[in-house]
Amino acid sequence: MSKPALIIAEIGENHGGDWDLARRMVVLAAQAGADVVKFQSYRGRDVSEKDPEREWFTRVELSDDLHRELKGLAVQQGVGFLSSPFTVERARFLCEKLGLRAIKIASSEMLNRPLLAYVNRHADTVYLSTGMATLEEIGQALGWLDEVDEVVILHCVTQYPLGDSEANLRSITALQEAFPDRVIGYSDHTVGVVAPVAAAALGARVIEKHFTLDKSLPGTDHVLSATPEEFRTMVEQIRRVEELLGETRKLPTAGELKIRDFVRSRFPKTESVLG
Repeated sequence: MSKPALIIAEIGENHGGDWDLARRMVVLAAQAGADVVKFQSYRGRDVSEKDPEREWFTRVELSDDLHRELKGLAVQQGVGFLSSPFTVERARFLCEKLGLRAIKIASSEMLNRPLLAYVNRHADTVYLSTGMATLEEIGQALGWLDEVDEVVILHCVTQYPLGDSEANLRSITALQEAFPDRVIGYSDHTVGVVAPVAAAALGARVIEKHFTLDKSLPGTDHVLSATPEEFRTMVEQIRRVEELLGETRKLPTAGELKIRDFVRSRFPKTESVLG
């Protein structure tokens, strides 16, 4: 078997600015089987004053101290800490102050050249979401990240929530064919956990799923997020799929070898003549 898929719990802004809730989400995501918990790093003041969600972004922005605390809590729980910066200033904080060597680039920032140029010099691993992008644009972004040791390309569709008919999971195969030397993953916005499990079956090596404790909370992401119980079920199903997939070769199993001679000799192998 190949290495198990890395599973990311996207907490994002689902804490709604409730920091006790954010802390609980880290703990419960770890207990549900996540390998990594992920947040978003921005400042409300960087959003345009004309943006209708500027107040919301200000409400849910993580302070520097909270970044440090949540990272420490993640380490304590035995999981990684990851975040998406939306400005060079926040990327600088994550890399130089928080010491992160892995960075997530959101789909909206995939062609943010100054941001990618900074990350290119300071990150060892980049998870690149590709919502709204063409293969040509993905290639362009990869060119701006040519000094990064590993860029993981995540199939993603920027719809919240994402309807099944638009998920287009076969894009995972298209990305594997277009970028055969890259690790391909999937960042999910569908309702439920079927799509991430199917993505794993298609060979996605990184799976990102939004995480919530209450789907009725305010915010656009809760409806498409997994609760701890759903997330745990997703992880279990992905691990089962990985076991079912096995290896890319056709050979008798150990169990088959034990019974092969008996099974093959059960019936006579000579042609019988009725007469």
